[in-house]
Amino acid sequence: MQIGDLIRRAGRQYGAAPALIDGDRVVSFAEFDELTDRLGHALLARGLEPGDRVAVLMPNGIDGVVAYYALAKSGLVRVPLNARETAPELAFKIEDSQARALIHAGEAPAPTEIAITAGELPGLIEAAPAGPCDVRREPDAPLRLAYTGGTTGKPKAVVLTTASELAEVANFLVDLLPNLHPGSVMLHAAPITHGSGAFFLPHLVKGAANVVLPKFSPGAFLEAAARYRATATFMVPTMIAMLLEDPATAKADLALERVCYGGAPIATSVLQRGIRLLGPVFAQLYGQAEAPLAITCLQPWEHTPDRLTAAGKPYTFVEVQVRDGDGKVLGPGEVGEVLTRGPHTMSRYWRRPEATAETLEADGWLHTGDIGRWDDEGYLHLLDRRHDVIISGGFNVYPREVEDALLAHPAVSAAAVVGLPDEKWGERVVAAVVTRSAAEPDEIVAFCAGRLAGFKRPRALEIWPELPTSPVGKSLRREVRDRMAAARS
Repeated sequence: MQIGDLIRRAGRQYGAAPALIDGDRVVSFAEFDELTDRLGHALLARGLEPGDRVAVLMPNGIDGVVAYYALAKSGLVRVPLNARETAPELAFKIEDSQARALIHAGEAPAPTEIAITAGELPGLIEAAPAGPCDVRREPDAPLRLAYTGGTTGKPKAVVLTTASELAEVANFLVDLLPNLHPGSVMLHAAPITHGSGAFFLPHLVKGAANVVLPKFSPGAFLEAAARYRATATFMVPTMIAMLLEDPATAKADLALERVCYGGAPIATSVLQRGIRLLGPVFAQLYGQAEAPLAITCLQPWEHTPDRLTAAGKPYTFVEVQVRDGDGKVLGPGEVGEVLTRGPHTMSRYWRRPEATAETLEADGWLHTGDIGRWDDEGYLHLLDRRHDVIISGGFNVYPREVEDALLAHPAVSAAAVVGLPDEKWGERVVAAVVTRSAAEPDEIVAFCAGRLAGFKRPRALEIWPELPTSPVGKSLRREVRDRMAAARS
């Protein structure tokens, strides 16, 4: 089965019902099928050939979604780009992916053989022939390239295939959204270039509507969620925190059944407040670019007070192990690296054979680079990224644990913990925080005394106006570390 098969079937089954909504613009299932067919034909008529990479730099909206799935139908490989990234970051991805074409709104960050602006799309679609655009690709051939966050250096392109995309849809429909139906509504408040985009196909195949917000704000989210009776959404933790801080949230008339979150650690206090205001609707998704959004899931009914720090249990079609440095599979309570295997994982890194060999074992097990442990009930708990672990005085300190303690302080809204060289201890723990109200560094560190062992507490803490983050809201500890190290040198 191809992605285009799913779109055609949805067009036949749900016809004139709304598939995509963006403000006053509504596209039906049948229209979406036709638009993607026509644009697919138009792209091939411009000289592109199946297997060519096409970068897409479009804002959240219907045109970007149409472009994505026209590429799927025409055998072209999607390279989604996030408009929040800088021009050099975007140029690197265009050049690294060897994209022959760029579909974009605004200025092109790098030259390509073929460039198509957003303003040209309606004309291209209108002039293109009708009828199915149905270029078949092998199940293990590249469908899209998803770049990693680049939190430890230059991002790598993860090769995801038709088979992995279909497996991701199956994971969502079996475990995360089993009750989808034509009355369901997905509200895309986060960029469709990342996590939110994974929710499009599961809703489409079940006849549910996808509402796209051009840009997130609490007010715009609440208005759209109430107007369209949204039943599901995906947010990164910073978005959830912003929504909960808006006084209008407590009074809003919402129909949300799933508020899915992931992409970065979330403060327990934010989850607790969210459950109080919105009810038991939160679902945590643990995944990464190499295993998109589907390693483990913490379901809404599992968000009990004693499990709010857990990452959940494996999806039905996903295997997960925790191993030590010698490859031994560990049991409950033992700390090691998290590995996963399943049909949704990447096939390789694009043009990075050495990195592929380091990450992906011959039998399909994927090294996530995350450190975690099982509890006695089979829930996975993540401690940190392997490369971020601080070794102080011979003890392992996991920055995420320290950040959680800092975020429990009522004045702290964001935190990043890193290790700096120390002659006596090897490394010392230091922190940068953002505060929402007045607080002194010593007071915040003292607050952690009842929550952290002495060797885990920050030896120095700085209050910053904001933390450096990736375009999807992940704290860039590497930049925090570099900035603090430079200041001290």
